[in-house]
Amino acid sequence: MTTDTHEADWAEAMLRVREARDTAAFEAIFRHYAPRVKAFLMKSGAEPGLAEECMQDVMATVWTKAGLYDPSRASLATWIFTIARNRRIDAIRRARRPEPDELYWGPEGEPDQADVLALQEESARLGRAMEQLPEAQRDLIERAYFGDRSHSEIAAETGLPLGTIKSRIRLALDRLRHEMKMKR
Repeated sequence: MTTDTHEADWAEAMLRVREARDTAAFEAIFRHYAPRVKAFLMKSGAEPGLAEECMQDVMATVWTKAGLYDPSRASLATWIFTIARNRRIDAIRRARRPEPDELYWGPEGEPDQADVLALQEESARLGRAMEQLPEAQRDLIERAYFGDRSHSEIAAETGLPLGTIKSRIRLALDRLRHEMKMKR
């Protein structure tokens, strides 16, 4: 394939990767998209080394998560650059995460019983509030907060549009906040 190859041809190549683990098709995709992903990352402010590392991670994800690619939902370019954007955001978050100055490795003291009781009561209230959510919202909250999945990962798993995922989670969190304030 050449760089002039149409998007439909790239989607076809990705389907070969998805269905048959076609390494030649992946190699063509890699040659075409890897430099573009790296340039995109550098334009978004990533240092060359970080851009290279993220690009490698993105292309490895394209290979390992090929089964998630759905040409009816997005073009291959959109899918790949969405992965790249998410990896860049993850890298920024990791860079901003402060390192602890000193880790204490000794045994922890016994927690105050009043704190334990308050935490248990609050957990029970949260559990009751979760039960009051509509099933669709509760499922998304559980995936996002208990399953530690990103909104994009949830969208890929459920087939729901990303905007729908974000709206339902926002509505669910608003309901939970309201319920938790009401029960105090």
